[in-house]
This record gives sequence, structure tokens and C-alpha cells, in this order.
Amino acid sequence: MGICWSSSPHDPAASTTGNLSSSVGISQTTSQTTSSGGSNVSKNSHFSASSGDEAFPNGQILPTPNLRIFSFVELRVATRNFKSDTVLGEGGFGKVFKGWLDEKALGKSGSGTVIAVKKLNSESLQGFEEWQSEVNFLGRLSHPNLVKLLGYCWEDKELLLVYEFMQKGSLENHLFGRGASVQPLPWNIRLKIAIGAARGLAFLHTSDKQVIYRDFKASNILLDGSYTAKISDFGLAKLGPSASQSHVTTRVMGTYGYAAPEYVATGHLYVKSDVYGFGVVLVEILTGLRALDTTRPSGQHNLVDWIKPYLSEKRKLRHIIDSRLEGQYPYKAACQIAQLALKCLEAEPKHRPGMKEVLVTLEQLEAAKQKPKEPRVRPTRPMAHRQSQKPLHHRSPLHTNLERNRGYQHSPRVR
Repeated sequence: MGICWSSSPHDPAASTTGNLSSSVGISQTTSQTTSSGGSNVSKNSHFSASSGDEAFPNGQILPTPNLRIFSFVELRVATRNFKSDTVLGEGGFGKVFKGWLDEKALGKSGSGTVIAVKKLNSESLQGFEEWQSEVNFLGRLSHPNLVKLLGYCWEDKELLLVYEFMQKGSLENHLFGRGASVQPLPWNIRLKIAIGAARGLAFLHTSDKQVIYRDFKASNILLDGSYTAKISDFGLAKLGPSASQSHVTTRVMGTYGYAAPEYVATGHLYVKSDVYGFGVVLVEILTGLRALDTTRPSGQHNLVDWIKPYLSEKRKLRHIIDSRLEGQYPYKAACQIAQLALKCLEAEPKHRPGMKEVLVTLEQLEAAKQKPKEPRVRPTRPMAHRQSQKPLHHRSPLHTNLERNRGYQHSPRVR
């Protein structure tokens, strides 16, 4: 999650945040305090670390949250008292720690089920509402391409969330990370990641309770041991518009460089605002460049604005494809993905494809099994290459924070 200011009482969409039903109130285990906008969660919530995905490969919305309520002591022991060497990442919400969950051997490092524990920083500006939204959405949404929220802890002022551990970290780290430990992603893995993320978004958009994710970006796409992509961090998610409306009106929050232009300009949030963000990520996958990088030369800070002319011309496309692929990619498929990205990046939401259509296009590309072919001209960078890999994210409202990325994308995110 990023830094989030709580919804204004005058926000017309405030009631849609983090609520998949008309139920109200998350029970605090210590004082039974409730807060509006939440699903009913109690100590009797059912819990299974693996339920849902196997039996429902196409996803499901659970009637009640399938979450375990952890005690603060349990999570303190699991993370070895939140020791610094277990930190996976850090963002506006706070830090994410690696932990080991085993009822019989909690104190033994490396024993039991590996988990990721997100712990709220007491000075965080986003606080309870995003924590609650995460519980409400991920607590009931089950899909192979959504990160599993296993449970939560709410004791006094301590707010924590417990997730499945994603071994390969974030797409962001693989695309932009530095060091010998970060290996470039081959073409087939990039395509697999794009397909998995598209499946996750398509599920959200076509479910009975239509969900707008609102902050789709590379740092929120996590990868398991086989590079299966899973969307994480639902702190900014909202229910889609009612049948009589085309959009939801809300305060502008999200990430500069990924946020759709109509949303930034008006606060009007459409389901297809997510499609724009997906298009931005497709361009990042193709180019290996960040959506927004203020260290690039003037005119190149915003990747989409700068790269668009290259996407639309086959001869120019060769010069922007990630040089770390070393030419090992099927050029025809790269051209098709560039065209798909352009469709997703259309200025008008109505002109963008739906995520179902995007998914079908990507799956057809994968099924075609086009073999990588060395292009006649080796890829080069237009003007600015990887001059900086600083993980800078800009987020609305106008705010900039520097985040540490340690390979696992901390679901807390800074924008």
C-alpha cells in the first residue's frame, strides 16, 4: 500500500471502498469496536492457506472472509521480533517482514509455512482505511492471480496483514533492479507474467461485484516460484459504478505515470482506467524502462508520452525493446504487444479494450509459440537507457517518497 489519506466525508464514492456487500463492521478482537465500510470479520472466520484456487481456477467471491485472526505475539515470534534481517520491503504503510508460521516450531527460523507480514507504521498517513480495504477485498476475493491474504492482526494500535510469501518478488524488481542477483526476464516469462496479471484484472472487472483495482503497476505484480503473476495490494480498490452510472467519482489517488488521464484530470474512475495502467505495464515489459523517471532527459520523464511514436512504427520499435533481451524475442509478437499496448493507452476509456479482450489477445500470442529471432538491427536505446534505477514513485495527491526495494515487493508501496 502507499500513503493514503482517508476518504473525505464528501467523497461520493467513499461508501464503495473496501465493501463487497452491505454488511458493516470489522470487529476488533480486543474491544469489539467497529468501523463503517467493512465486511464482518470475527474470531470465528474460517481459514485455509490453500482454499479457493484449486477448486475454483476461475476465481470466486467468498460469502464471508476466509481469514485467520493472528495475535500480535504470534506474528512477533514468526518474524523473530520483527528483526531487521527479515525485512522484505518498506513503503508508506510500513515494513513487510518475512516470517515462518508453524504452530509447533514458531521460534525456529526457516521452519514452517513462509509468510509475508505487513506491519503498519504508527506514523503512517494511510492507516486504518487502507488496512480495512485490504481485509474486505482480499479477504473475500479468491483467484489464482490474486495474492492470498491469509489473515490479519488488530490489537490496540497494532495493525498487521499476513500474506502468502511470493518467492520471486515483484515484477518491478526484475525489470528495474540492479545487481548480480537480478537476472533479466526472458521473453516467454515476460509474456507469462502479462497473461497472469491480465487474468487477475479480468476476474476483478467481470465478477458479480465489479472491482476497480485503481493502482495497477509493476510493483504490485508479485511472482511466485514459477513466475506466476499475482496482483497484490488492494488498499485503493473500489467497487465499480452502479448500472445507471458509467463511472465512480472519487479523490485522485494512485501512481503518476500509471494513472489514466481522465482519472487524473476529473476524478472520474472507470473500469477501463485499470486498462490504461495495464497498457503502461506492457510498455515497461517491452522496454525495461520505468513509467516515470525524472532522471531521464527532459521530454522523456513520462515513458508513455515519450515512447508512443516508437510503438506505432515497426521500424522504430526495434530501438526501444529492452536491450537485456539481447535480441532473443519474436519480433512479430513484440509488434503485436506494442499494438495492444497502444489500444490500452487510448485517451478515451470507451476506445480501450476490455481486459477479457486483452487477455484473449495475449493468450493467442502465447499459443502461437513464436520463436525468438535475432533481429537484423541489434536493439539500442533511444537517447536515455538505464541511467537510473532509483525506485522513485510519484503518487497523487501530490507527494513523493523514496522506497527501498529489497527484491520482494512489499505490498506497501510508495507512489
